[in-house]
Amino acid sequence: MQKKILLLLALIGLSFSLFLSCSKEASTNDDEAIKIPVETAIVGRKTVTKEVKYTGDVKAEQEIKVFSKIPDRILSFEKDEGDFVNKGEIIATIEATKIEQAVIQAKAAVVSAQAQLVNLESEYQRAQRLIKENAMSQQQFDGVKTQHEATQALVEQAVAAQVQAESQLADANVTAPISGIIGNRYYEQGDMAAGPFPLVTVVQMKKVKVEVNAPEQDFGQLNVGQCANLHVLSYPDEIFSGEINKISPVLDPITRMGKIEILVNNNDKRLKPGMFAEVQICVNTMENVLTIPKHAVIENTELKRINGLDVAVINSHVFVENDGIAYLRDIEISYTNGVFAVVSSGLKLNENLVTVGQQSLKDSAKVKVLNQGEL
Repeated sequence: MQKKILLLLALIGLSFSLFLSCSKEASTNDDEAIKIPVETAIVGRKTVTKEVKYTGDVKAEQEIKVFSKIPDRILSFEKDEGDFVNKGEIIATIEATKIEQAVIQAKAAVVSAQAQLVNLESEYQRAQRLIKENAMSQQQFDGVKTQHEATQALVEQAVAAQVQAESQLADANVTAPISGIIGNRYYEQGDMAAGPFPLVTVVQMKKVKVEVNAPEQDFGQLNVGQCANLHVLSYPDEIFSGEINKISPVLDPITRMGKIEILVNNNDKRLKPGMFAEVQICVNTMENVLTIPKHAVIENTELKRINGLDVAVINSHVFVENDGIAYLRDIEISYTNGVFAVVSSGLKLNENLVTVGQQSLKDSAKVKVLNQGEL
């Protein structure tokens, strides 16, 4: 009987021990289950380039619109789009039948006036001889002299009209004002050239320029000669280097923005006028600053009343992990380039920053670090 009682007590004790063990294991599993998985990185220092970014269109360094001075039919085009043309070379020929007739008439008028002058020349010389011999009255001499001078003026007038007509006839050949490439051609052979509209454009593309609009707050950081990098969609993996060529002396009073011109070498002519470009200009280098990934920052906006005005204020936060606990930390960011954020206060060197999973955390939440790296 006594042996049965002892055996029963032993079984009860074993069962109780097993129960305690299972309860402890279940409790441990529950603790692991409520830990939020995160990835972290050690806060460090970096050198960050402070940049400003703008967008604009690529333009030729020089682009000239070429017009026809004669509003008449286009007989031919000697150059087409993409052709190189030297200064003074003929681009197109315009019909000028009426002007050709005017040149013939002007030449005939010159010949006629010169013939009259030749006839009057001998008479004028005779009058000069007679007036010296007192064989002609002063009134008669003055008449001959006046007629001679009038005929001289008529010759000069006829010559000027001939020069003008020949100049107009020369305008029938539309020539290039500069050396360059024919950019656009707006007419076809046989069209009527209209004065207000250009026939073609001539562009110089050894260098191209990009005009961008910079806000007022950037003007104190920009200077002529400053380096700039250009990105275009046609060559996504390439950077084209240039520099600031011009800075507008005035700003638009409505937008508070001013024009900045960036000049870029284009000897291979890969950059085409009309391309869309993104421009990056380095304005400062921040060395040995506390830097974290921008994606690790949690931002929220609140409306605060400052000096009697409602102002939207952006608050920045991060989570810092210590012994399996994530702590919410308010930080101040002095600069961000979209990839990295420079922290001016709120973080210390070598702290363990949560970089992945922070959106699911609350202050003092338990976390499980899956991977720890370096920034």
